[in-house]
Amino acid sequence: MSSSPGPNADDNRRGSVRQPASSTYAGQASLPRLPIPTLEETLGRFPAAVSALLSSSRDDDTNGVKNKEMKECLEEVQQFLSTDGPILQKLLEEYDRKEALGSYVEEFWTDAYLAPDSSVVMNLNPFFVLEDGPDTKTSKSQERRAASLCFSAVKFASSLNSEAIVPDSFRGRPLCMDQFRALFGACRLPESTNKDTVAVNPDSTHVVVLENNQMYCFQALWPDGTVAVNEDDILEILLAIKADASKVKPEVSSRNALGVLTTLSRQEWANARQDIVSSSDHNKTALEIVDGALFILVIDDVIPKDIHEAAANMLHGTYDLRSQDNLIDYQAGSCCNRWYDKLQVIVCQNGQAGINFEHSAIDGHTALRFVSDIFADNVVTFAKSITRTIYSDRSFFPSLIQAEVRRASVENPAFVTPKKLNFDLPQSVLNKIYYAETALSDQIVASDTYVLEFTGFGKTLIVHNKMSPDSFVQLSMQLAHYRLYGKIVSQYEPVLTKGFYHGRTEAMRTATEKAARFCEVYLDPNAANAEKLAALRVATQHHSAGIKLAASGKGIERHLFALMKIAEKNGIPTPDFFSSTPYKKLNHTVLSTSNCGNPSLRLFGFGPVVQDGFGIGYIIKDNGLQYSISSKHRQTERFAHTLKQTLIDMGKLLQPRNSVTVTSGPVANARTLSKKAEYLEAWGDTFGEATAAVTTSKKPPKSPLQNPQLLKGRSSRILVRQPSMKSSQIRKFGQSIAPCNSWVDEDKS
Repeated sequence: MSSSPGPNADDNRRGSVRQPASSTYAGQASLPRLPIPTLEETLGRFPAAVSALLSSSRDDDTNGVKNKEMKECLEEVQQFLSTDGPILQKLLEEYDRKEALGSYVEEFWTDAYLAPDSSVVMNLNPFFVLEDGPDTKTSKSQERRAASLCFSAVKFASSLNSEAIVPDSFRGRPLCMDQFRALFGACRLPESTNKDTVAVNPDSTHVVVLENNQMYCFQALWPDGTVAVNEDDILEILLAIKADASKVKPEVSSRNALGVLTTLSRQEWANARQDIVSSSDHNKTALEIVDGALFILVIDDVIPKDIHEAAANMLHGTYDLRSQDNLIDYQAGSCCNRWYDKLQVIVCQNGQAGINFEHSAIDGHTALRFVSDIFADNVVTFAKSITRTIYSDRSFFPSLIQAEVRRASVENPAFVTPKKLNFDLPQSVLNKIYYAETALSDQIVASDTYVLEFTGFGKTLIVHNKMSPDSFVQLSMQLAHYRLYGKIVSQYEPVLTKGFYHGRTEAMRTATEKAARFCEVYLDPNAANAEKLAALRVATQHHSAGIKLAASGKGIERHLFALMKIAEKNGIPTPDFFSSTPYKKLNHTVLSTSNCGNPSLRLFGFGPVVQDGFGIGYIIKDNGLQYSISSKHRQTERFAHTLKQTLIDMGKLLQPRNSVTVTSGPVANARTLSKKAEYLEAWGDTFGEATAAVTTSKKPPKSPLQNPQLLKGRSSRILVRQPSMKSSQIRKFGQSIAPCNSWVDEDKS
């Protein structure tokens, strides 16, 4: 390795610049608990939430009361309100006071992720596709892009370990940071007799690398949490891993692709894992190393041919079936080169990068913060490399992620030597690997992902027309579906509730009466543009108001869900209300959507949640809108084309921004300008930038937690501490693949 300063040399010399201890979680004690709405409040709003989904509920009666289905809905509500409802409400309030560690819904909501037996691939794990790296000379290099992202990620982990990461906040108010405890060193573990668990190794210091279906690991942190490698060190490690991984032909590595087992149903994966562990202690230790890694760095031997394939690769990997000379097929795609139970940083051959993350313990807002910081850290590093040649040792760009780097390649090269994790797999497990691959391949072939990158307009023009960009985009998707199929369908948008202790999300349902009215007016050939625009404004305002209610803990769906689960917890038969037609229609989410806005991302998305549905992730940019659309057996591309035409048509209703004229009149002063209505964006969704217009907020309610000291060290009830392996134990395990003699030579010099 060259002894000349690398791109991060100034970081290595400077050492750590730490913030006060406990700053990351300092706001936890002041967070209020998620309030439980009154039963009357929730049930009173339920009919309006489902009205647009009931057949003919808008005919002849604007309130829908005379309609048969609406009458039945009101009767169901009244029956629940006068019988089971009050009993369950009392039980839920008692549970919240005595048992719930975080919130009244936390245990039940995490169970909704951990209890199902279905595969997490395309059903649970979301993905991000990052924008290209800032340095055009290196961003197309797979190893350099991977080394750059990995180095920033390791620094982020070190900074989080020392609680030096600046906590999230919204308009000066702290947001819950509890999910960050499960960002690194966390793994979803399948259980054969119970729901899954999320195990966390808080002392994790190593990274696992997946390449050509083979596993490697290297130490990235010292035992005290200090960073042990810089970008150049990681680059050498990855080059050594690539050289070793290429020795095994794809047709051989695919037969031993252990990661594909994480795509099985949870019960099948638990049984396969038990077979692996019981066959040898060596296998047990190797799995513990994978489970306890900070994260998985995935090196994909594929180049996506277009943006649609890039999105699909981050969602589920590529499908590339090849035949050997003996006509025996093998899977050469990247779909087996994954470990879906952990956070994965994925880099393709052309440097295109993304994230796939396990969703049960963290939401997209947490993953987005991680991605934003490491991407921005790459940008800052690139900026320093430019200004260093001009301003010598003076730096005008402070490091974004503050972490001390003490290179082991100088002090103790053997500490960071990469190791290959070999497994001794019995034939029964090899058979399960093959069948897991064929089952996954069936899922991939039956699925479709299509990307719409709309450049006609974006946030700037929508805000100029005094509408919420998120509400506008939400209505565009409902209208596109209505144009294509002639039906109003249940549409889900998660709303961030991190303003509360252990808050996660609440549901916003876009298919309101106002949205349905907009769709009908828009497709009415006799409706004038002014009438269409008026209907659009009413619908967006109604949606924004719903976002505000949900973000303040006054949504209805998490409350109803908790009432159903508290009955189950207490051995009470599930009330008929939860099997009623309106409740089932509300929860059959044909359009599962979510918004993520951040310049570091090009795309984000996820799979549909029902067989006849669409999964739509979208990003609202200043001058464009990005949609990643996935479905099973649906006309995904046709829906995207309909959505594009819908956006073009909706854009014709908006007032263009190029209406500035030169005048000889007096210049308006600042006081006059400040009186104009100002559009403000809120944080309304689980994946980041939200989207509703908001007024000045009132002071948050005082936290009911009487003793803040009780909050120290407390994390989500779903987390269990993973047995920690010392770095010395990990270094002794596995097969060394590179002596890294250049590090030794550098040390001697």
